[in-house]
Amino acid sequence: MTMVKAHVFTHELVAGRYRLVDVVHRETNRVCWYGKDVNAQRPYLLTQIDLPDDPDGEAAPRATARIIRMSETMGLLCPGAVATVVDAVEQDGTLWIVTEWIDGTPLAELVAQQGTFNYVRAARIGLQLLDVLEAAHGEGITHGELSPGQVFVRDRGSVVVTGFGLAGATLAPRLSAPSYASPEQARDERIGPAADLWALGAILYTMVEGRPPFRDRDRPETTLKGVDRLPLRTPVHAGPITQTVQGLLRKNYRERLTRPVVREALARVLTEDPESTMEAVPRPRLRGVYTAACHATPGWSRRTMAFGTALAVVTVAVAVLAATHQLPGTDSAGTDSAPQPSASVTAGASTDGRTSTPSVSATPSTSPPSASSSTSQSPSPSGNALPAGFHRYTAPEGFSIALPKGWKRQGTSRVDDLSYRVFFGAKDDPRSLAVTYSKVVGSDPVAVWRDDVEPELQQYAGYRRIGQIKATTYQGDKAADMEWLSEVDGKQVHTFGRGFLLGGGRGFSLRWTTPAADWDDSVNRQALDTFLRTFRTSSD
Repeated sequence: MTMVKAHVFTHELVAGRYRLVDVVHRETNRVCWYGKDVNAQRPYLLTQIDLPDDPDGEAAPRATARIIRMSETMGLLCPGAVATVVDAVEQDGTLWIVTEWIDGTPLAELVAQQGTFNYVRAARIGLQLLDVLEAAHGEGITHGELSPGQVFVRDRGSVVVTGFGLAGATLAPRLSAPSYASPEQARDERIGPAADLWALGAILYTMVEGRPPFRDRDRPETTLKGVDRLPLRTPVHAGPITQTVQGLLRKNYRERLTRPVVREALARVLTEDPESTMEAVPRPRLRGVYTAACHATPGWSRRTMAFGTALAVVTVAVAVLAATHQLPGTDSAGTDSAPQPSASVTAGASTDGRTSTPSVSATPSTSPPSASSSTSQSPSPSGNALPAGFHRYTAPEGFSIALPKGWKRQGTSRVDDLSYRVFFGAKDDPRSLAVTYSKVVGSDPVAVWRDDVEPELQQYAGYRRIGQIKATTYQGDKAADMEWLSEVDGKQVHTFGRGFLLGGGRGFSLRWTTPAADWDDSVNRQALDTFLRTFRTSSD
């Protein structure tokens, strides 16, 4: 089966007007992008789907017309709960569906960040999905592609469903999310509402267990075979919705629970736990992250995150790309200890008499890199405790870092198992930090900044590099630092980036971005100092 086209340059406009900025979610044969209409300067969600070979040129017009028509119908049936399609175009064998930007987070992203949901929260989301499916099924409409990547969760917990009308537009039946396909879809049989109910059961299972009921395997065909033939693993965290989940995931579609039975069971959970029902579903504030990404670059390396995605983009508020291979004299990643003096954070004078950006030196004799416009760093906190107002965050990907009070993980982008980028920040805080890991980074850290990152940065308003790209070492590893200015919404921001290599094509990068006017504030200097000193990987 053909995968969705792997390489799309972000400077190439879709339909002559939409600029791709960052990947929101990726599935087997579908990629969702944050994009921007360069004419109207409005954000949109663009879904990229491969079209089947079409010698007669008739499939694309039918698909685009169907998707727009379906969006209009569902918008009337479920106002606010179904994404509004504003455009659908075919370009070079690819179908692009443009929807209004959704100020929410893909459910798949929430599960990846938080691991599991309690069954009350899962039931609440499940009921909202059931409302949408009931409205659709009442009009004879089957979604056919429902998965956590097609469900966006807003700040207060309401959901928005995307993807109506997409079934049949991909290269093969149910290719986009094979682990959520129903057994009849896996067998390439005709589907109906029962397939959507199976998908609802699979989504409920994923929320409470943290993984789909049938795992993704090396190839979509193998995954689909498992869905059809393997027994269901009994959920262990589903509590009172266990039987509901199992009843929705019966292999024989005639034996699956009906919508009224599912509604009654999920509603009973909320009725019996009213306090939990009132909980708002927390959501990382992705809108700011993706908007900021308009002024960023494809990752520390174009080969690192993008492979045709703008994931390597440095968000405007993005920030220190940092990481650590081994910090001598430190405790494990699970502790809050600071590095010993052998890994000191220093600030030094540059050759032109100005002070330099702080850096972590491998030994006391290692010369710190300088940044011509930066001021000296405040002394590092002594002892093993974190600075006041910081807390340690441990990521499931295998790293940890100290974050300022109120800061949380705001978003994640992944490219298979080759690379990921995690964004950190806080509501109403214009600053941001991004941590990127890749297995396919280049061998020269200076060249990565110069050849892969800077050409993309130069496309954005107000871009200006500060000084030279500086080769350095970071805990004994080859590294390079780069600083630059750019503009976001007419305001100048200042970014410091550090990338370093671990060998074997692996590398980390961090980027720290603040408003340019606030760059030298002591609180920002302390934040950068703390990020560089406290970053740990699971191998540390």
